[in-house]
Amino acid sequence: MAPLSLQAAAESVWEAVSPLLPGFTVEVVPEIDSTNTELMRRARAGRCEPVLLVAERQVQGRGRLGRQWDSVAAQQGAALTFSLGLELTPADWSGLSLAVGLGVAEALHPEIRIKWPNDLLWQGRKLAGILIETATVGTQRYAVVGVGINVEPRSGDGLRTAPAWLQELRADWSAAEALKMVVPLLVRRLQTCCAEGFGPLRAPYHARDALYGQEVLCSDGVTGQARGVDAQGALLVMTPQGLQKINSSEVSVRAQTPMA
Repeated sequence: MAPLSLQAAAESVWEAVSPLLPGFTVEVVPEIDSTNTELMRRARAGRCEPVLLVAERQVQGRGRLGRQWDSVAAQQGAALTFSLGLELTPADWSGLSLAVGLGVAEALHPEIRIKWPNDLLWQGRKLAGILIETATVGTQRYAVVGVGINVEPRSGDGLRTAPAWLQELRADWSAAEALKMVVPLLVRRLQTCCAEGFGPLRAPYHARDALYGQEVLCSDGVTGQARGVDAQGALLVMTPQGLQKINSSEVSVRAQTPMA
Protein backbone atom coordinates (compact mmCIF):
# COMPACT_ATOMS: atom_id res chain seq x y z
CA MET A 1 0.00 0.00 0.00
CA ALA A 2 1.32 3.45 -0.95
CA PRO A 3 2.30 5.70 1.97
CA LEU A 4 -0.21 8.34 2.99
CA SER A 5 0.47 11.73 1.39
CA LEU A 6 0.06 15.05 3.17
CA GLN A 7 -2.68 16.00 0.70
CA ALA A 8 -4.60 12.80 1.47
CA ALA A 9 -4.12 13.39 5.20
CA ALA A 10 -5.38 16.96 4.76
CA GLU A 11 -8.56 15.66 3.11
CA SER A 12 -9.10 13.25 5.98
CA VAL A 13 -8.60 16.05 8.52
CA TRP A 14 -11.08 18.25 6.68
CA GLU A 15 -13.71 15.50 6.73
CA ALA A 16 -13.25 14.97 10.47
CA VAL A 17 -13.06 18.62 11.54
CA SER A 18 -15.45 20.49 9.22
CA PRO A 19 -18.55 19.31 11.17
CA LEU A 20 -16.96 20.82 14.31
CA LEU A 21 -15.82 24.07 12.65
CA PRO A 22 -18.19 25.34 9.94
CA GLY A 23 -16.28 26.93 7.07
CA PHE A 24 -13.08 25.06 7.97
CA THR A 25 -10.43 24.69 5.23
CA VAL A 26 -7.04 22.96 5.01
CA GLU A 27 -4.03 24.20 3.03
CA VAL A 28 -0.74 22.39 2.40
CA VAL A 29 2.24 24.42 1.14
CA PRO A 30 5.70 23.11 0.17
CA GLU A 31 7.60 25.88 1.99
CA ILE A 32 6.83 28.95 4.08
CA ASP A 33 8.55 31.31 6.49
CA SER A 34 6.26 30.34 9.37
CA THR A 35 2.73 28.96 9.42
CA ASN A 36 2.00 31.00 12.55
CA THR A 37 3.35 34.19 10.99
CA GLU A 38 1.25 33.67 7.85
CA LEU A 39 -2.00 33.12 9.75
CA MET A 40 -1.30 36.14 11.96
CA ARG A 41 -0.76 38.22 8.81
CA ARG A 42 -4.11 37.04 7.48
CA ALA A 43 -5.89 37.76 10.76
CA ARG A 44 -4.56 41.32 10.87
CA ALA A 45 -5.86 41.75 7.32
CA GLY A 46 -9.32 40.69 8.49
CA ARG A 47 -9.23 37.05 7.38
CA CYS A 48 -10.45 35.15 10.43
CA GLU A 49 -11.92 31.98 8.96
CA PRO A 50 -11.08 28.63 10.59
CA VAL A 51 -8.11 27.16 8.72
CA LEU A 52 -5.35 24.61 9.07
CA LEU A 53 -2.11 25.61 7.34
CA VAL A 54 0.43 22.79 6.92
CA ALA A 55 3.99 23.34 5.69
CA GLU A 56 6.24 20.64 4.33
CA ARG A 57 9.11 22.90 5.39
CA GLN A 58 9.44 26.09 7.48
CA VAL A 59 12.41 28.42 7.20
CA GLN A 60 11.62 30.93 9.98
CA GLY A 61 9.60 28.94 12.49
CA ARG A 62 9.27 30.38 15.98
CA GLY A 63 8.93 28.90 19.43
CA ARG A 64 8.01 30.33 22.79
CA LEU A 65 9.95 33.38 24.07
CA GLY A 66 11.18 34.14 20.55
CA ARG A 67 13.20 30.96 20.12
CA GLN A 68 13.72 29.59 16.63
CA TRP A 69 12.00 26.37 15.55
CA ASP A 70 12.40 25.43 11.91
CA SER A 71 12.81 22.52 9.55
CA VAL A 72 14.95 24.32 6.99
CA ALA A 73 17.81 21.83 7.23
CA ALA A 74 15.55 18.80 7.25
CA GLN A 75 14.39 16.79 4.28
CA GLN A 76 10.75 17.02 3.29
CA GLY A 77 8.64 15.03 5.74
CA ALA A 78 11.26 15.00 8.51
CA ALA A 79 9.04 17.21 10.66
CA LEU A 80 5.35 18.04 10.84
CA THR A 81 4.71 21.78 11.13
CA PHE A 82 1.23 23.27 11.09
CA SER A 83 -0.88 26.07 12.50
CA LEU A 84 -4.57 26.04 13.27
CA GLY A 85 -6.32 29.40 13.09
CA LEU A 86 -9.79 29.98 14.52
CA GLU A 87 -11.88 32.42 16.50
CA LEU A 88 -12.00 31.44 20.16
CA THR A 89 -13.98 32.82 23.08
CA PRO A 90 -12.81 30.91 26.15
CA ALA A 91 -13.74 32.22 29.58
CA ASP A 92 -10.07 31.80 30.53
CA TRP A 93 -7.15 31.61 28.08
CA SER A 94 -4.57 30.45 30.60
CA GLY A 95 -4.96 26.67 30.13
CA LEU A 96 -5.17 26.73 26.35
CA SER A 97 -1.61 25.60 25.57
CA LEU A 98 -1.99 22.70 28.02
CA ALA A 99 -5.19 21.63 26.28
CA VAL A 100 -3.36 21.67 22.95
CA GLY A 101 -0.45 19.65 24.35
CA LEU A 102 -2.86 17.14 25.84
CA GLY A 103 -4.69 16.68 22.55
CA VAL A 104 -1.47 16.12 20.61
CA ALA A 105 -0.01 13.72 23.19
CA GLU A 106 -3.21 11.68 23.50
CA ALA A 107 -3.46 11.32 19.74
CA LEU A 108 0.10 10.03 19.33
CA HIS A 109 1.17 7.69 22.14
CA PRO A 110 0.25 6.83 25.77
CA GLU A 111 3.82 7.38 27.00
CA ILE A 112 4.34 10.90 25.64
CA ARG A 113 4.63 13.39 28.50
CA ILE A 114 3.81 17.10 28.68
CA LYS A 115 6.37 19.53 30.08
CA TRP A 116 4.59 22.65 31.26
CA PRO A 117 3.69 24.85 29.55
CA ASN A 118 4.17 23.87 25.93
CA ASP A 119 6.58 20.98 25.20
CA LEU A 120 5.97 17.30 24.55
CA LEU A 121 8.63 14.85 25.70
CA TRP A 122 9.57 11.28 24.90
CA GLN A 123 11.95 9.72 27.41
CA GLY A 124 12.92 13.18 28.64
CA ARG A 125 13.74 14.54 25.18
CA LYS A 126 11.76 17.12 23.23
CA LEU A 127 9.44 15.62 20.64
CA ALA A 128 7.22 18.60 19.90
CA GLY A 129 6.59 22.22 20.77
CA ILE A 130 3.53 24.48 20.79
CA LEU A 131 3.16 28.22 20.21
CA ILE A 132 -0.16 30.04 20.62
CA GLU A 133 -0.57 33.61 19.40
CA THR A 134 -3.68 35.80 19.25
CA ALA A 135 -4.90 38.81 17.33
CA THR A 136 -7.91 41.00 18.11
CA VAL A 137 -9.95 41.72 15.00
CA GLY A 138 -12.92 44.00 15.69
CA THR A 139 -14.75 42.43 18.61
CA GLN A 140 -13.34 38.96 17.95
CA ARG A 141 -10.15 37.32 19.16
CA TYR A 142 -8.45 35.08 16.65
CA ALA A 143 -6.11 32.37 17.93
CA VAL A 144 -3.28 30.77 15.98
CA VAL A 145 -2.14 27.44 17.42
CA GLY A 146 1.23 26.36 16.04
CA VAL A 147 2.59 22.84 16.46
CA GLY A 148 5.96 21.42 15.41
CA ILE A 149 6.64 17.68 15.74
CA ASN A 150 9.90 15.88 14.92
CA VAL A 151 9.11 12.87 12.74
CA GLU A 152 12.48 11.59 11.52
CA PRO A 153 15.85 11.58 13.34
CA ARG A 154 17.42 15.00 13.80
CA SER A 155 20.62 16.36 15.26
CA GLY A 156 20.65 17.96 18.68
CA ASP A 157 23.32 20.50 17.71
CA GLY A 158 22.38 23.95 18.99
CA LEU A 159 19.30 22.73 20.84
CA ARG A 160 18.71 23.38 24.54
CA THR A 161 16.99 20.01 24.99
CA ALA A 162 18.00 16.80 23.18
CA PRO A 163 15.45 15.92 20.49
CA ALA A 164 13.19 12.90 20.14
CA TRP A 165 11.24 11.92 17.02
CA LEU A 166 8.13 9.94 16.19
CA GLN A 167 9.94 7.18 14.32
CA GLU A 168 11.49 6.15 17.64
CA LEU A 169 7.98 5.26 18.77
CA ARG A 170 7.00 3.57 15.51
CA ALA A 171 9.44 3.15 12.64
CA ASP A 172 6.89 3.60 9.83
CA TRP A 173 5.36 6.83 11.11
CA SER A 174 5.17 9.77 8.70
CA ALA A 175 4.25 13.44 8.95
CA ALA A 176 1.04 12.73 7.04
CA GLU A 177 -0.07 10.00 9.44
CA ALA A 178 0.69 12.22 12.43
CA LEU A 179 -1.33 15.07 10.93
CA LYS A 180 -4.33 12.80 10.36
CA MET A 181 -4.20 11.54 13.95
CA VAL A 182 -3.46 14.78 15.79
CA VAL A 183 -5.68 17.55 14.44
CA PRO A 184 -9.20 16.17 15.11
CA LEU A 185 -8.45 15.43 18.77
CA LEU A 186 -6.62 18.73 19.18
CA VAL A 187 -9.73 20.58 17.96
CA ARG A 188 -11.97 18.67 20.35
CA ARG A 189 -9.71 19.41 23.31
CA LEU A 190 -9.68 23.10 22.38
CA GLN A 191 -13.46 23.16 22.21
CA THR A 192 -13.74 21.47 25.61
CA CYS A 193 -11.37 24.03 27.10
CA CYS A 194 -13.33 26.90 25.60
CA ALA A 195 -16.71 25.58 26.69
CA GLU A 196 -15.84 24.28 30.17
CA GLY A 197 -12.45 25.73 31.04
CA PHE A 198 -9.30 23.71 31.67
CA GLY A 199 -10.73 22.05 34.80
CA PRO A 200 -12.17 18.95 33.06
CA LEU A 201 -8.78 18.34 31.40
CA ARG A 202 -6.77 18.62 34.60
CA ALA A 203 -6.88 14.90 35.50
CA PRO A 204 -5.81 13.62 32.04
CA TYR A 205 -3.11 16.29 32.00
CA HIS A 206 -1.73 15.11 35.34
CA ALA A 207 -1.52 11.57 33.98
CA ARG A 208 1.04 12.89 31.46
CA ASP A 209 2.70 15.61 33.55
CA ALA A 210 6.50 15.34 33.08
CA LEU A 211 7.23 17.71 35.97
CA TYR A 212 5.00 16.35 38.72
CA GLY A 213 7.10 15.62 41.82
CA GLN A 214 10.25 17.07 40.22
CA GLU A 215 12.42 19.68 41.87
CA VAL A 216 12.16 22.62 39.49
CA LEU A 217 13.88 25.95 38.99
CA CYS A 218 11.82 28.74 37.46
CA SER A 219 13.36 31.61 35.54
CA ASP A 220 12.02 34.13 38.07
CA GLY A 221 14.05 32.42 40.80
CA VAL A 222 11.27 30.33 42.35
CA THR A 223 12.46 26.84 43.30
CA GLY A 224 10.56 23.92 44.76
CA GLN A 225 8.72 20.73 43.91
CA ALA A 226 6.21 20.74 41.05
CA ARG A 227 2.75 19.71 42.21
CA GLY A 228 0.82 19.66 38.97
CA VAL A 229 -1.43 22.45 37.70
CA ASP A 230 -4.55 24.17 38.96
CA ALA A 231 -7.92 24.38 37.21
CA GLN A 232 -6.69 27.37 35.17
CA GLY A 233 -3.49 25.64 34.02
CA ALA A 234 -1.05 27.48 36.31
CA LEU A 235 1.93 25.46 37.48
CA LEU A 236 1.84 24.68 41.20
CA VAL A 237 5.21 24.72 42.97
CA MET A 238 5.65 23.84 46.63
CA THR A 239 8.33 26.18 48.00
CA PRO A 240 9.67 26.78 51.52
CA GLN A 241 7.24 29.72 51.65
CA GLY A 242 4.25 27.57 50.63
CA LEU A 243 2.42 26.67 47.41
CA GLN A 244 2.99 29.15 44.60
CA LYS A 245 1.24 29.49 41.24
CA ILE A 246 3.38 30.11 38.17
CA ASN A 247 1.81 31.44 34.95
CA SER A 248 3.11 30.49 31.52
CA SER A 249 3.56 34.11 30.45
CA GLU A 250 6.04 34.75 33.26
CA VAL A 251 8.55 31.90 33.44
CA SER A 252 10.17 28.91 31.84
CA VAL A 253 10.90 25.80 33.83
CA ARG A 254 13.77 23.32 33.99
CA ALA A 255 13.61 20.12 35.97
CA GLN A 256 16.59 19.77 38.28
CA THR A 257 16.48 15.95 38.16
CA PRO A 258 16.22 13.73 35.06
CA MET A 259 12.72 13.21 33.69
CA ALA A 260 11.51 9.73 32.75
